[in-house]
Amino acid sequence: MQPPVLEVAIVGATGAVGTVALELLAEREHPAEKLRLLASKRSHGKQLEYRGQLLTVEEATPGSFDGVDVAFISASSEVSLTLAPEAVKRGVLVIDDGSAYRMDSAVPLVVPEVNGSDVEWHSGIISIPNCTTTPLVMALAALRGLGEISSVTVSTYQSVTGTGAAARAELFDQSLEMLSGKEMSPPSQYPHPIAFNLLPQVDDFIDEGYTKEEWKMVNESRKILGDPDLRLASTCVRVPVEISHCESVTVEFDALISVDEARMAIAEFPGIALLDRPDESVYPMPSNSAGENQVMVGRVRRDLAHENGVVFWLAADNLRKGAALNALQIMDECVARECVRPRVAATA
Repeated sequence: MQPPVLEVAIVGATGAVGTVALELLAEREHPAEKLRLLASKRSHGKQLEYRGQLLTVEEATPGSFDGVDVAFISASSEVSLTLAPEAVKRGVLVIDDGSAYRMDSAVPLVVPEVNGSDVEWHSGIISIPNCTTTPLVMALAALRGLGEISSVTVSTYQSVTGTGAAARAELFDQSLEMLSGKEMSPPSQYPHPIAFNLLPQVDDFIDEGYTKEEWKMVNESRKILGDPDLRLASTCVRVPVEISHCESVTVEFDALISVDEARMAIAEFPGIALLDRPDESVYPMPSNSAGENQVMVGRVRRDLAHENGVVFWLAADNLRKGAALNALQIMDECVARECVRPRVAATA
């Protein structure tokens, strides 16, 4: 039996994540007549190519969701907080890519390979985790079947598209200026130039010298894995790469596990590809993970600092599995579990 063809709206259709969502829907041959492209007022009337047709972007308003089954929102938290409740009132399932609802106890935070069953208790909104959290919790979910995890330490190397299209343009512009011997324009997206540079700051600094991004990884991982006491520390770094986030991860267990066990558990986990032939210089990188749907893991080895530890490296396309693909997989999960409609009755 064919799954139902849902009326899908994309809020933020002109942005980096929205563009990838359209590509993924086109790959699925989702019909254009079952698609609504929404964005801010300044993008109203813009046309985007979709499966050989030109579709017109409309300004996102509460009325835009009339007759819609599923709405993907990839915009600011302000937009999500304004439009998501309006969409839910109209019987729409909202899958939100921002941070507005992630830590709301009434909203599931879902990576389908890890906690897909959580979609069953949604009340109209399901949240997508941060694009660094998603690949991390997938790897941790693969490994926790081997033994109890006592601590996790992670350093991220995050591409500029995690910030958005303007940051990608700034990276390209700064790189051209530097290579041409021109004076570099003042940065607008980051506190320092990103071209040929590394910034050990992703988002604003808040508690205990950590940034919001680093705390997101801690709190979101705990929620998704159902482990409120998970000990996790992260350092998030912005790097001059267009697409794909990488992470260096150390996992300490309560008991000794072998590297072979860890490698096998990772390789068998859905959505993860093991790319681990270091003797041939084969390992995950932005260049071989960009455009791919799987999280790539490699350089799996024992931790020399902790007897019960394992160290590995991963890379994932932050616009695909980190955002748009995860949203579509959440929709698929809801269809499969027959919970694509909000559990609460729609109100007028």
